[in-house]
Amino acid sequence: MFTGIVEELGTVISREGPKLRIGATTVLTDVELGASIAVSGTCLTVVAWGEDWWEADVVDETYARTCLGALQPGDPVNLERPVRLEDRLGGHLVQGHVDAVGTIVSAAPDLRIRMPEDLLRYVVHKGSITIDGTSLTVAAVHGDGFSVAVIPHTAEVTTLGSKGPGDPVNLELDVIAKYVESLLEGHRS
Repeated sequence: MFTGIVEELGTVISREGPKLRIGATTVLTDVELGASIAVSGTCLTVVAWGEDWWEADVVDETYARTCLGALQPGDPVNLERPVRLEDRLGGHLVQGHVDAVGTIVSAAPDLRIRMPEDLLRYVVHKGSITIDGTSLTVAAVHGDGFSVAVIPHTAEVTTLGSKGPGDPVNLELDVIAKYVESLLEGHRS
């Protein structure tokens, strides 16, 4: 479980088949084999690390369903370690399971995202959404997506400040909304 509060802007060092190597320091302070680290909102498992890098094995399914498949050496990525029970929950509950890839329509600070229409039912005005692992509040819902306001600090410390129209982004929808829908579906049948 994550919070969507990005801890560090990492850099892709290499991507060779399933091995993805990320340059980082902050998220490595308490790293251990098998630890989880969210990479632009995608939960990955640490399989190797050094002083300023770490590696994950990424399956084809993850590359295909997220923005990770387009990563190249030098690309920045948002990084976050999982929340601990004694931590403050500064963002919202984030699983690191990408629901869809959206497309930026207009850049930050008034970031507008186009997304698959069938998932819009989970997006509500003033609700939480995760974009590339960053917890944000929905400012408006549109027929083809939604908008969020990105403050200057968030634009500076995440990838959202450098992305523009046409760029893909990982989206994770509010897990509570998905659970409520699932529970209600059980009562309808």
